[in-house]
Amino acid sequence: MKGFGKYLIFLGRMFVGRERLPVYVRRFFDESVDIGINSLFFVSMVALFIGAVSAVQTAYNLVDPLYPLFLIGLVVRDMSILEIAPTLTAVIFAGKVGSNIASQLGNMRISEQIDAIDVMGINAVSYLVLPKVLAGVFVFPCLVVIAGFLSIYGGYFAGTFGGLVTANDYIYGIRFDFQQFGIVVALIKSVIFGFLVVSISAYKGFYVRGGALEVGKASTMAVTNSCIAIFVADYLVAELLTN
Repeated sequence: MKGFGKYLIFLGRMFVGRERLPVYVRRFFDESVDIGINSLFFVSMVALFIGAVSAVQTAYNLVDPLYPLFLIGLVVRDMSILEIAPTLTAVIFAGKVGSNIASQLGNMRISEQIDAIDVMGINAVSYLVLPKVLAGVFVFPCLVVIAGFLSIYGGYFAGTFGGLVTANDYIYGIRFDFQQFGIVVALIKSVIFGFLVVSISAYKGFYVRGGALEVGKASTMAVTNSCIAIFVADYLVAELLTN
């Protein structure tokens, strides 16, 4: 509980003693490129192949000839929108971006750069962390939308070219009984996950004490704690919004 309280205080410090708006605008765009654009290729490849695997596994389990083949498209659609796109992408995001944020801030801490910022009278938490959090909340939903589309397309590619389902059946399955609220749930998850990953990783890196070994440990803890927070938040959102 002590660590959780310190984390809440850390979040509160982001919004006090802020710098002028132009400072954050510049840093926001820099962080958006670093967090989002540099993660796009990896997220896209994983989503594409996970969608393909989902289609193959679903087709493999449809052993009863009474089951229509359009169920392949329906299952891939629901899995992609509700879990693959937001949750799996968040875990990837934590592994790539979260570890990078923790190590970056950790190195700044042990090299006394953060102390120098504090000495100049600048709120280091607000100056360094707030643009990262805002960029994560803005960019991560965009990655989730792209991942969802590519996951469904990966299922289409694997299903049609593998002879598992016809293109018409797969597209019919995507459209069958489509609930638009699922997209809203996925976007809500993406905002929460983006905030959790960036803020937890920044917290772990910001309070590093020691040397290079401790920076590595903080990076590992950032990924681990972010993943736990993602799964807990995923369960809570599912309970609140889908029941």
